[in-house]
Amino acid sequence: MNYRRLGRSGLKVSELSLGSWVTYGNQVDTRAARELMAAAFDAGVNFFDNAEIYAKGDSETIMGAVLKELAWPRINYVVSTKFYWGMRTSVNNNNTLNRKYLLDAIDGSLKRLQLDYVDLVFCHRPDPTTPIEETVWAMSDIISRGKALYWGTSEWSAEEIRAAWLIADKRNLHKPVMEQPQYNLLHRKRVEQEYARLYEDIGLGLTTWSPLASGLLTGKYRNGIPADSRGAVESYAFLRELLTDPGKNIVVGQLEGVAKDLGCTLAQLALAWCLKSPNVSTVITGASRPAQVAENMKALEIAARLDAGTLERIDGVIGGNHD
Repeated sequence: MNYRRLGRSGLKVSELSLGSWVTYGNQVDTRAARELMAAAFDAGVNFFDNAEIYAKGDSETIMGAVLKELAWPRINYVVSTKFYWGMRTSVNNNNTLNRKYLLDAIDGSLKRLQLDYVDLVFCHRPDPTTPIEETVWAMSDIISRGKALYWGTSEWSAEEIRAAWLIADKRNLHKPVMEQPQYNLLHRKRVEQEYARLYEDIGLGLTTWSPLASGLLTGKYRNGIPADSRGAVESYAFLRELLTDPGKNIVVGQLEGVAKDLGCTLAQLALAWCLKSPNVSTVITGASRPAQVAENMKALEIAARLDAGTLERIDGVIGGNHD
């Protein structure tokens, strides 16, 4: 495993990390999650991604139970959570980043995770109804109180990220360090174009999600929705239109030739491609079985073999078929 700095911070995260979205509390229970996290940790993974809203808190509860059972030294792993949607529907606990919600939410997550602090805390989406300055003060206070070490954003615009950073800089507050955007072969513009100036200007780091486009880039959805896939999970039915998109599945089929020449799977190729970006600190992977964790880890050696010619060939296949 290789490790990269999280943006301009001193924290180092594994190039491949393990997330819990969709799986924990939906596809896997605590016992299965323990096997997944142990397999990932043994492979050198040190970052485990989570969020308050995943499985309505059950994902954090499961991860917390696993961390307690495995009893790894706290210095050896990095855990994240994210806030925005809230766990209840009361007026100040739903679709917001106001101070009252954020300071309450961090305590709830720490209780479910059974941790004294999380390493990374994200504003899961931007909140157009709360002043950014209020959100920046609250996130900075969470860090000052020792409940998190670094804070960042997820799916914020470049303009919003820069505004938050400038407020923190002006007020001498803890600045946002990282952003968690979607990034894969079929979803590229935000990372490659919109954020381009932020990497150098403020040292933004990326913990990217959905490197396999929710499984589309594995090729498993070219003939419909397999019964044991995340596309078959009823609560994630909104993914089915993407997963069965005919045009995108044609592109996936064309990428199969590149993967074959490299001697790898489509999933490994997609992960390896994400790793080639110098602005990506870590690529968040998902898995429901330990064998999938092992398969994902092989992308590290594939990335080392992706030369300029192969990357150009991949771009030729993708063409304009990406967001």
